[in-house]
Amino acid sequence: MSRNISDLKRYARLFVQALKGGGDHEYTSGSINKAIFLLAVPMIAEMLMESLFAVVDVYFVAKVSVNAVATVGLTESVLFIIYSVAVGLSMAVTAIVSRRVGAKQPKRASDAAFQAIVIAIGIGVVLGVSGLYFAGDILSMMGGEADLIAEGVGYAEIMYAGNISIILLFMINAIFRGAGDPAIAMRSLWLANGFNIILDPLLIFGIGFFPEMGVAGAAVATTTGRSIGVLYQLWHLFNGSSLIRLGWDNMILRWKTIKEIFEISFGGVAQFLIESASWIFLVRVVSLFGTEALAGYTIAFRVIVFTLLPSWGMANAAATLVGQNLGAKQPERAEISVWRAALYNALFLVGVSGVFFIFSADILQFFTDEEVVRDIGTSALRIICAGYIFFSYGMVIGQAFNGAGDTKTPMWISLVVFWLVQIPLAYYLAVELDWKSNGVFFCIAFAHSLYAIVAIVLFRRGKWKLKEVG
Repeated sequence: MSRNISDLKRYARLFVQALKGGGDHEYTSGSINKAIFLLAVPMIAEMLMESLFAVVDVYFVAKVSVNAVATVGLTESVLFIIYSVAVGLSMAVTAIVSRRVGAKQPKRASDAAFQAIVIAIGIGVVLGVSGLYFAGDILSMMGGEADLIAEGVGYAEIMYAGNISIILLFMINAIFRGAGDPAIAMRSLWLANGFNIILDPLLIFGIGFFPEMGVAGAAVATTTGRSIGVLYQLWHLFNGSSLIRLGWDNMILRWKTIKEIFEISFGGVAQFLIESASWIFLVRVVSLFGTEALAGYTIAFRVIVFTLLPSWGMANAAATLVGQNLGAKQPERAEISVWRAALYNALFLVGVSGVFFIFSADILQFFTDEEVVRDIGTSALRIICAGYIFFSYGMVIGQAFNGAGDTKTPMWISLVVFWLVQIPLAYYLAVELDWKSNGVFFCIAFAHSLYAIVAIVLFRRGKWKLKEVG
């Protein structure tokens, strides 16, 4: 009994240490379990906060109308392209920063951080202007009806125009994660979400002196919250105690590093563009079965994201450990770290899938009173969660490749699985076999399971250990 109490106290101290941050920023020696714990706890909390944006928005938007929920679904499906760019670039940044930290080169790691910020601003401006101009056309292309577009175009315009906050938030958090200081990334998301939660009902429903903006208010709240989170990140980069600190000597354009970020990120961006494009196609197929089907899918997808993003926190921890240990010339320690992180992730998602299977109807009831919407969302949760055990290994091993700087291997896996298998199979099951939206849900579970199996086989070959990153 005394030993159990002692273990609980030890883990409690580690938990507090992980949330507090600071201390050592490299994890190339000592206990692997401790390293995973210290990295994963704040990364999981960070991802929970990122997913909370989606859940909070759809909760309040669902009180407006079914069209409003569908608008969020259509807009978000295209925003995944922006997320793809941000996440792909952040993979390269984490790989480079973590390698340089593992090699005990903090000055060069800070140099890379500045290049990443410059890239994020440039891409954010270009995508923002384009998205603002074409917002209505995008909703129409995605299958939105005239009344949906009239009600939701303001939401789409604001979300697309404000994408620079999304890209910066992803990129700067990737810097902190690569440096082994994920607690700062976590707190930036806490701050961003706090403002989003407060502003959402005020702006959507016009509480007090705030204007009633409807679904567009959710976009203003989200963009404002994320922007405040970015300001917090920048303060830490220039004035904080992180290993990565920007000074005048770092703020020089280094074209070799910029080129390397783009070269590594090409595979990462392609991975998520491939998957995002397949998601867009899936949304388009679901929209064939009516607005209720689209709304049910949107709510279920937000709930699924809420549970998978913490798993991405575990996967990001694995990526940091791979990068730092390869930088320290310890490839075997990097591999052991990946398998352990994947096991812990599997245990977590198996528990989540049990909750979804049993309580999916109750979860959907929390978001909507529309019976048809609720039934479709319930089916989505129960069918998709069947693949969670495979999801757990696929996401960790995919990120392990990315952390090593080998972004092209998971890119090719994604291309084959999500385009050559998932897209035609989804259409065939949903339309030709008349499984309707359930055909799409089954295909999601199957495709991600297939991805995991292929990734495991290629990871065991070990070629990722030989990848050179500056």
